[in-house]
Amino acid sequence: MEYVDLVVSTARIVAQVTHTLYQLGGNLGEASMIRLGGNFTIMLMVSGDLSTEAMLAALAPVSTALGLRVHVDPVHGELHQHQVPNFQVRVNGADRAGIVAEVTAILATQGFNILELDSDVAGDLAQPLYLMNIQGFCAAPLEALETALAPLIAQGVAVTVAPLELMIG
Repeated sequence: MEYVDLVVSTARIVAQVTHTLYQLGGNLGEASMIRLGGNFTIMLMVSGDLSTEAMLAALAPVSTALGLRVHVDPVHGELHQHQVPNFQVRVNGADRAGIVAEVTAILATQGFNILELDSDVAGDLAQPLYLMNIQGFCAAPLEALETALAPLIAQGVAVTVAPLELMIG
């Protein structure tokens, strides 16, 4: 398995990158594609008899033409062996340093395993609002998570925890 991380400025390159990997004999597994601070980031798991060098060489013309940065790392992929999230934590409050660190430290004390975290800054320059959504798995009950996160509410951070039921299959 190979891990490809591409930071790009436009979503149109998805077709070119994936086509190049397909033509090379790569099979795409999991993928995550998202805008990060004005850039478009792609993370792909690619399987097949591909070397890092072959992938870099095949992607070189695409990356040169489109001004991409390409990074390839071998990783061990475990498709179809995901832990399924059972909780969703939503956080919003005035944007300030430390929100992510505080929330995740509290979740860690409860044995919360973060499976997905996304965040954004909304509002405007005068009043930025930090938004964060976390999905994960935790054996602790809902009430324990709510109690652990309660001190953040006293600091003016809105935090909600809800059970999450995903329909798979």
